[in-house]
Amino acid sequence: MAKLDLDGLERDMTAWRRDLHSHPEFGFEEKRTAAFVAAKLREFGLDEVAEGIGGTGVVGTLRRGSGNRAIALRADMDALRIAEQGDLAYRSKTAGTMHACGHDGHTAMLLGAARLLAAEGGFDGTVRFVFQPAEEWGKGALAMLADGLMERFPFDEIYGLHNMPGLAVGRFETRPGPIMSAEDNFEIVLKGVGGHAARPHAGNEVLVAACALVTNLQTIVSRRLSPADIGVVSVTELITDGTRNALPGLARILGDARSFRPEVSAEIEKQMRIIAEGTAIAHNVAAEVTYSREFVPLVNDAALVDEAFAAARTVFAADLVATAREPMTGSEDFARFLDHVPGCFVFVGNGERSAPLHNPSYDFNDDGLIHGARLHAAIVQRRLGPEPV
Repeated sequence: MAKLDLDGLERDMTAWRRDLHSHPEFGFEEKRTAAFVAAKLREFGLDEVAEGIGGTGVVGTLRRGSGNRAIALRADMDALRIAEQGDLAYRSKTAGTMHACGHDGHTAMLLGAARLLAAEGGFDGTVRFVFQPAEEWGKGALAMLADGLMERFPFDEIYGLHNMPGLAVGRFETRPGPIMSAEDNFEIVLKGVGGHAARPHAGNEVLVAACALVTNLQTIVSRRLSPADIGVVSVTELITDGTRNALPGLARILGDARSFRPEVSAEIEKQMRIIAEGTAIAHNVAAEVTYSREFVPLVNDAALVDEAFAAARTVFAADLVATAREPMTGSEDFARFLDHVPGCFVFVGNGERSAPLHNPSYDFNDDGLIHGARLHAAIVQRRLGPEPV
């Protein structure tokens, strides 16, 4: 088959990415995005395009040769409830929603890979292009799996990527074993008796107890976990029913915890309940703890990491292919697929001066699009071997 014009592909991916950026959609609301993706996949000549998988997910299937193995490539499509700052010509047209994590770029890169592989082939087997909704709140992968993803579109292994601010464009990193953490959410409700700000002794207000509890929770990682374990406990909200001259009788403390092993997650929850109860007793108020597990740890298959490195060296400069020094405590629901098949998740550079992820000034760097598309294609062509003549 004829080689695809990569310069033309890069220009098209940039146009796709900017169109998606202008029309961000929150998780399970990605109707326009999904329709855009499905139309492009059909335009590229894929064998099958299925829509509505897990709500708004799309799965494209491309077959070449007679091989019976299948590989999945996954991209996330959803945006965040963040108001975009800046004056980009293609800035978000949806108030209060923006692509602040680069899922527009991930989607464009996987579309580019689909076009590249459909045009050039070079593999013997089946590729599943999995465009997933609702990654940001950890529900999209589970929804696709619950909708029969593995049964309807079976595959033997899966690969995904994420852009990374701070890494140079053209840089590739991954690591075997744990690479991204679990995320647990918690809410602690303190209940007492509020009253007049001038008469705190007449009730059992909760604000002092809440402040003490926020501080005490910091001892979970520093004093109650082994120094050999990675853990993070972050309080992100403290909400009360008080006002300028009224002491609160109700306080809500919300936040999240990160870890890489189920045993550590369980210990964080156990210690949180002990500390919350003890702090409440000390301040003569009541405490209720709600603890949920939203994301599981993402653990790369060591053999497939080696394969990803080998593929990356055909795309990236040799000195820009590196092992990530340590796991990161962000979370990613790509991990849910790894409960079913082995896989590998990698990072590609978004530029050393890029704004951070989830920042209102963030933008995906279009210079990285071609690297991601070629990486996806290289993994397929390596893992499924050459197409028979």
